Formats: sequence, C-alpha cells, structure tokens
Amino acid sequence: MLNKSLSYILGLVLLSYTATAQYSLEDATPRRSFKVSSIFSKVEDSIKKEFTEKGLKWPMKYMFVRSFKYEKQMEIWVKNDVKETFRLFKVYKVCATSGTFGPKRKEGDKQVPEGFYYINEFNPNSNYHLALGLNYPNVSDAILSDQSKPGGDIYIHGNCVTIGCIPLTDSLIEEVYYLATVAKEQGQDFIPVHIYPLRYDDPKATEQFKTKTKFKQDAQVFASQIRDAYEYFEDTHQLPAIMIDKGGNYVIAGDPDAPKVERIKIIETNNPVDPYAAYHLEEKVDKVPMYKEGSAALQKWLYNLTQSLVPMLSGSPSMSLQVEFIVDKEGNTVLANVISGGYSDLNKVVKSKFEKELKWHPATKNGAPVNTRLKQNLNIVAPEDL
Repeated sequence: MLNKSLSYILGLVLLSYTATAQYSLEDATPRRSFKVSSIFSKVEDSIKKEFTEKGLKWPMKYMFVRSFKYEKQMEIWVKNDVKETFRLFKVYKVCATSGTFGPKRKEGDKQVPEGFYYINEFNPNSNYHLALGLNYPNVSDAILSDQSKPGGDIYIHGNCVTIGCIPLTDSLIEEVYYLATVAKEQGQDFIPVHIYPLRYDDPKATEQFKTKTKFKQDAQVFASQIRDAYEYFEDTHQLPAIMIDKGGNYVIAGDPDAPKVERIKIIETNNPVDPYAAYHLEEKVDKVPMYKEGSAALQKWLYNLTQSLVPMLSGSPSMSLQVEFIVDKEGNTVLANVISGGYSDLNKVVKSKFEKELKWHPATKNGAPVNTRLKQNLNIVAPEDL
C-alpha cells in the first residue's frame, strides 16, 4: 500500500493540503499567562534534565505525538532537523478512556478519534487544567462521519476525566503542554498527533482487538487502513506522507529508500501515574481492610468530607469522583488518587484527606497483613435552595 504511483499521489495532494489548513492562528498560538509561566518555571528544569540524560538536544525543534487506545499510552517523539529520525523522549499514561475500538463518527458517541491529526489550539484556561486541541473533524472525518453532527472539541487535557478526549493527570499535561509550546515557538506550525486503536505488534492487544471487533467490520477495516503509517514509523522513525482520497480514506505513502531502524519495544509507561508498582499488592485476600472506627464511622467521615467539598463545586449542582488508594500493611492510606471526576485543586484536597485521616485494620492473607488496593466513590451534592 505504501508504493503508490506518482500520478495517483499527486491527485490526492490538494485534498490532503485542505486537511492540514483548517486551524486558527490565534487559537494555535501559545499564550504565556501568569498561570502558564508559573507552570513552565516548575517543569522546565526537569524536562531539560531529562533531555540531557537521554542524550537529546534542547530545545527540540520538532515534536510528534502518538497515542494508543488499548495500551492507554501516549508517546512524545522529538528531533532537531527535518532530515533526522525521531527519537523517543517519553511515554505517558493516558489515565482515563471512553468508547471502544474504532474511529469517532458522531457527536455523543463517546469515541476517542482514530487517525491522523495535529494540534490546532492551546488553551491555558481550560476547565481541565491545560488543553491542547486537535483538528477533529479533519477532512476524512468530515466525509465519513455524520454530516450534520460529527462532534468536535477533542483535546489532550488534564484532570483525568474524559468523554472522547485523551486525558492525562495534571502534572503530566503540564509537561506535554510545555513541550508543545516549545516546539511551536521553535517554528513547528503543525505538531502531528497519530491515534491508533492498539500497538499492532502486541499479541495480547491484537487478540483483544479481534474479540472486541468481531462484529464491527468497519472498525477492523479502518484499523487496517491506518496501520501502514504505524508500521512505516516503527521501521524508520520518520513520518510518512498521509493523504485523503475523495472517499475520505487515508492513503499512506512512505519513502521506500528510507533507512531502517531497530524497533523499540515499549514495556512500561515512564511516568509517576502508576505509583503502585513499588507495592506488592494482593488482589485476593482472606480478610478485607476494615476502617478502625467501624463502618458507620467511615460512612459519617465520607459524608462530612463531601459536605466540606460543596464550596469547591464552582457553580455545579453536583460532582462524582472515584478515588483509588492503597491500604498498606500498617493500615495507612497511601497513594490516594482521584481516577475519575473532579479537578486539580479539589482532587488535591481529597488526596490529602484520605491519606492523613483514614486509618485501617489492614487486609490479611494466610494470617499476615498485606497491601491491597481499594476504590471509593464520592458524590458531592450542593443542598437545594429552599
């Protein structure tokens, strides 16, 4: 599929150019507000240090983003010259998902798009901490999706909650937003973002994909269509030419003479989102953790917590959160993390309350205390006016 005839490729160029031309210069220009400047001063030194440790030149001039639904990962690749191959900087954990395998085709379908996009908006004042907008719907989506309501407002953002976007924790979106800003300021007008259903060379992911799409032929066909771009990048660490034909189908054209590189096997995500890796957690225990003051006292504590959070609803009548945490061998609550709902400041309060105030009789297995993981839902509801 990569060896397209020259005449056929030339026939697609105009349509392809249209796909890369729909964005606002104002929205796509990073704004250095006080908030953003404060965040950048916080992450700049650590990013520069990581570049040095990995033998990468700072500042990079080109940035490329890849995201994978099944693995819940997002990669950042960088380089400094258009002729160079991209090098992997970091793999980030996507902390929440919605929808299933297959491209986005309609407003409200909760699908994360699949295909080829670019960053067309920098929003430092997002309700989701920071947000990088994607040019969905692109030309392909406009042809193949619902003609009246294809959906929109797809972002890479913080706050770890999503309906169709790619969410990161706030600390990670700060890094990615900063990197995208640097690339933009270095002159990269179009930062490409490729979104795939899975890593095609992952046997476990492939088996899961086959099972989940057994009765979704369109999802299988689309995944096969965009796979060429994945394979080309894996083999060369260079981006292929990606065009769109009149039917809305992607056409991938790579350089057959591009030097081959060794593929990188991604095993773990390089980020602090999965702190539980340092703990040996027991999923099956003989006795679950019990709150030291009893179940009734725990329910009262949870109620008092939600009531104390009402002033932080910021005008919303209610908000639902899910908190994941470890009860360690000593009965302490550690590494509490809001995995669904909330926003940065509120989530920090919840984390602090859980870790400082909840004490347990730990879980046991074979008579010995063990580390285990729990989840707790919180519903914050403002009282109605009388």
